[in-house]
Amino acid sequence: MNDSSWGAPPQAGYWGPSEQGPVQGAAPAGPAYDAHNAQQTRPMPIVPDVPAHGGDQDDDRGAARLSGPLFRDDTPSAGSLGAPSQKPQEPMPSPVPQPAPAPQKKSAGRDLGAAIGVGVGLGAVIVASLFVVKAVFVGVIAVAVVVGLWELTSRLEERKGIKAPLVPLAVGGAAMVVSGYVRGAEGAWVAMALTALAVLVWRMTEPPEGYLKDVTAGVFAAFYVPFLATFVAMMLTADDGPRRVLTFLLLTVVSDTGAYAIGWRFGKHKLAPRISPGKTREGLFGAVTFAMVGGALCMQYLIEDGTWWQGLILGFAVAATATLGDLGESMIKRDLGIKDMGTLLPGHGGIMDRLDSLLPTAPVVWLLLVLFVGSG
Repeated sequence: MNDSSWGAPPQAGYWGPSEQGPVQGAAPAGPAYDAHNAQQTRPMPIVPDVPAHGGDQDDDRGAARLSGPLFRDDTPSAGSLGAPSQKPQEPMPSPVPQPAPAPQKKSAGRDLGAAIGVGVGLGAVIVASLFVVKAVFVGVIAVAVVVGLWELTSRLEERKGIKAPLVPLAVGGAAMVVSGYVRGAEGAWVAMALTALAVLVWRMTEPPEGYLKDVTAGVFAAFYVPFLATFVAMMLTADDGPRRVLTFLLLTVVSDTGAYAIGWRFGKHKLAPRISPGKTREGLFGAVTFAMVGGALCMQYLIEDGTWWQGLILGFAVAATATLGDLGESMIKRDLGIKDMGTLLPGHGGIMDRLDSLLPTAPVVWLLLVLFVGSG
């Protein structure tokens, strides 16, 4: 490095006496001093190890390389010492504040208008057939049973490959409902046994692979849909049969309504998250409360010889069985990987999606009414 590389004059405070003479390897002090006669040396500041002017390194170990400013408050000018010029960073514009998203309203998850319309229509058909001609209402039950069996067996075959024979189930299911109305519990049990036997025989006409699972599913379907529905027809045989059936239907609907209304508004604690994530403990409390109040009113004003305290027990039982029935079908649908059993009823799903609470509730209501006021 040439002596002219350092042009800055010595400054006070950087120089100190040296008692040992010349320092070997020291950088030249300036043009007016000779390295061999210099009595004082200037310590050089430590700078980053960046090559200057093409990166050539200086062979003098005591010499510093010109690679940047000597002091931290020095700012290199554009093009000086080979350093690239840097433009001062412009301040980033402050982000425009975005409006907070509007809170989402709770949704029922279905077409509420269609659901109400279909519900009102079904209610009108049921009430008309119930109080005009009892036999017509028995026919309504039989049709609902056959459609429900069709939906259930269709979903079993589509999702699990289980071929429960529909023909003997449909014929036996309709016969089961009629037998229960005509011959009571005895007729219902006989029809159930004959239907199960028909399922076993009908399936023999096909290859034996899958025979056991097919007939098991067929017997389950015969018990789950038509046999439980037979208890509704058996209620109808009493003198105040239409009012008993109406009480059964009203309490089940009231229980479902209370569960929906209270659960939708106040529900926070899940009832059975692995089976039905939408159901809450608060909803169950609403179902019990609504059903008990409705039961007290129905037993007091609709059922002959009924009392309000019997209605409280009846309402509690309806809320419990309706909830269990709903959870039971939710378990089936979760196992099948489907949301609804069918699409026949807009806003509701299929027939089975409306029978889920009614089917297990029917034998409980029939039994309690027989215990409270008799079978007449």
